[in-house]
Amino acid sequence: MERWLIVGLGNPGKKYESTRHNVGFMLVDALAERLGLVTGRQAFQGVLAQADRGGKHFSLLKPHTFMNLSGQSVGEAARYYKIPLERVVVVHDELDLPLGALRFKRGGGYAGHNGLRSIGDHLQSPDFIRLRVGVGRPPPGLSGANYVLAPFTRGESHCVQEVRVRGVEAVLHLADVGLPKATNILHALPHLGVE
Repeated sequence: MERWLIVGLGNPGKKYESTRHNVGFMLVDALAERLGLVTGRQAFQGVLAQADRGGKHFSLLKPHTFMNLSGQSVGEAARYYKIPLERVVVVHDELDLPLGALRFKRGGGYAGHNGLRSIGDHLQSPDFIRLRVGVGRPPPGLSGANYVLAPFTRGESHCVQEVRVRGVEAVLHLADVGLPKATNILHALPHLGVE
């Protein structure tokens, strides 16, 4: 059975759960719900849930090492299950995309995202798949670090819910049809934006 490792990046704890930096956690939680999973178990320095769908096995991982050390958790899981880089998908917040945009990318740089850098270091390659979830740029006078650690506003909440739904579909399409086709499907959609 083909194994996939789907990683949502975020920080553990109540104070972080609704922040922009935790959009990876949010999307992986939504994927777990879609696959009928209610709870996960402690494993690989994080929370792991597993499900089979359409001849594929999904391991959903939320590292609890805090963002900048995410690679410790992801590296352990990928090695244990012998999952190749082309089936490791990391869902993360992206300042360089507008809120509501979702984009696949394989490999490349880290754009200052220390969680991605940690994963690349522990996988010994940057060539894993990323699902970049746009959170937009901070307003003038607010640093990027403070912006991503702030919660989404009430006006953004509807968009975030739609991103969860669309992101789940994107990951399932990826596993079903492969990266080139899934990328074409996802990138053809308009970004959701804020009403």
